[in-house]
Amino acid sequence: MNKTLKIATRKSPLALWQAEHVKARLEALHPDLTVELVKMTTKGDQILNSPLSKIGGKGLFIKELEVGMMEGVADIAVHSMKDVPYEIPPGFELGAILKRENPFDAFVSNNYDTIDDLPQGAKVGTCSMRRIVQLKARRPDLEILDLRGNVNTRLKKLDDGEFDAIILACAGLIRLKFEDRIKQEIPAIESLPAVGQGAVGIEIRENDQEILDIISPLIDEETTYRVSAERAMNARLEGGCSVPIAAFSTISEREITLTGLVGNVATGQIIKRHVVGHVRNSEELGIELANKLILLGAKEILKVD
Repeated sequence: MNKTLKIATRKSPLALWQAEHVKARLEALHPDLTVELVKMTTKGDQILNSPLSKIGGKGLFIKELEVGMMEGVADIAVHSMKDVPYEIPPGFELGAILKRENPFDAFVSNNYDTIDDLPQGAKVGTCSMRRIVQLKARRPDLEILDLRGNVNTRLKKLDDGEFDAIILACAGLIRLKFEDRIKQEIPAIESLPAVGQGAVGIEIRENDQEILDIISPLIDEETTYRVSAERAMNARLEGGCSVPIAAFSTISEREITLTGLVGNVATGQIIKRHVVGHVRNSEELGIELANKLILLGAKEILKVD
């Protein structure tokens, strides 16, 4: 039987790429399925003159999409997993996490090849508290300025000379075919990625088995284990966008290694630890790592005045 499935998506180029990617894969899997995009504007897209940490965090990017699903305007919503709060609102659930793209941060500059090449006092743009605290630890001399907007807007600000360099996610640049703008892929040891960075998730209405059956072939098992571990750590720490939290996991032969970090931009203090265990215990490992960080003072470090 022919069926139409509607995807709620933001209108930014990257959000549209992600939604189109899901649409193409679903239509290839289900020849009788027609997939339509429902393009929406979120509060996070509208308020561009304030840091996310000051106006409510990354959850501002998905609220309107959830309302659309609840009202029946859309059946699913496609998100960057790093934008999905650790608490999914009642009535919704994560139905699928797709295979992860490059999860690392990217150093982008027109005049310098690496962070170390930047001159004293260079202007670097980023709106991420996580990136700021790690960048300050490495180069306290840099002038770090707020940078909002979609990927294209941020690149234009760099090209207009507002910054000497900007820090973006490799995944977004790769997906939008700006891979050549990546001057340096910053390794995790220097800039631990955001929770879920590089992964795309599909949110559905809770217990919607029909939709779950349609999207389940898109689930990537390894990415799901990794992102679940990272999100479990974040949930235990009750981490939002306003505090610097990072987590990154790798899997080798069914063994997952999860590294987590918390920091304080004002004091420069950073705590970083890791845990190792079987992938089937990924969420428990995330909680274990968070408890380790809490014992070392994470809750106090994360307090924002």
